[in-house]
Amino acid sequence: MVLLDGKALSAKIKEEVKVEVEQIVKDKKITPGLAVILVGDDAASATYVASKEKACKDAGIYSVVHKMPSSITEQELLETIEMMNKNPKLDGILVQLPLPKHIDTTTVLEAINPLKDVDGFHPYNVGRMVSNLDSFLPATPFGVMRMFEENSIELSGKNVVVIGSSDIVGKPMASLLINAKATVTVCNSRTKDLKFHTLNADIVVIAVGVPYLLKADMVKDGAIVIDVGINRLDTGKLVGDADFEGLKDKCSYLTPVPGGVGPMTIAMLLKNTIKAANLREKREAK
Repeated sequence: MVLLDGKALSAKIKEEVKVEVEQIVKDKKITPGLAVILVGDDAASATYVASKEKACKDAGIYSVVHKMPSSITEQELLETIEMMNKNPKLDGILVQLPLPKHIDTTTVLEAINPLKDVDGFHPYNVGRMVSNLDSFLPATPFGVMRMFEENSIELSGKNVVVIGSSDIVGKPMASLLINAKATVTVCNSRTKDLKFHTLNADIVVIAVGVPYLLKADMVKDGAIVIDVGINRLDTGKLVGDADFEGLKDKCSYLTPVPGGVGPMTIAMLLKNTIKAANLREKREAK
């Protein structure tokens, strides 16, 4: 079994980004900039945002975190986004999810300039991704695709099961795999006989937030399992959606949790920020 080490690969990508930032500063005389909006005081979100901020600093990307109380109105949030849309020094805008219930997430995401949408959640970018056109890709699926590429894992003609149909991981993951000419089945919480589908899969990508849902008797010998889930047990231990211990002797490739897909998300967000910085002249021309 080959362990797909996202921690090592993300470190490699961050070094790539650092070099790309230096080149942009030298050639364009600009510093790539990323703005993150954090609404409320959710501990997990705050930790994640702090990690993004550190990664930006290490790569030489200008970063600003705009913290707002959970009592903020939707209109105030939209006005902040518009201010950032107009700021030429900010190439990427990211609104940390989830948002408080009184704020409509779709309205907020649609307010971001598509050319600054480094999360890849704006309908403009989603549509272009589905159509296999150049776009900002959601960071986590983008990271999984980079893992496949880095390990020379062929996707064309392979049977792939994606477990989970969220807008953030499941749906974009399926689209990217379809674009790569894989035969894709998407399963969700209402799928009958999940094992039937996974046993026929060459590759399983699971992202549902259910500890140990995918077990060894649910995959064939030599299958590739990409575990996007991360769950904290009552003991405090972090585990994935796949039973790593049960699967490790059956899979040809397997991602650990933690240290697998997780570190790739921030790395690919930095890649998207570089892409956005290279579009700055195009944005300003509009």
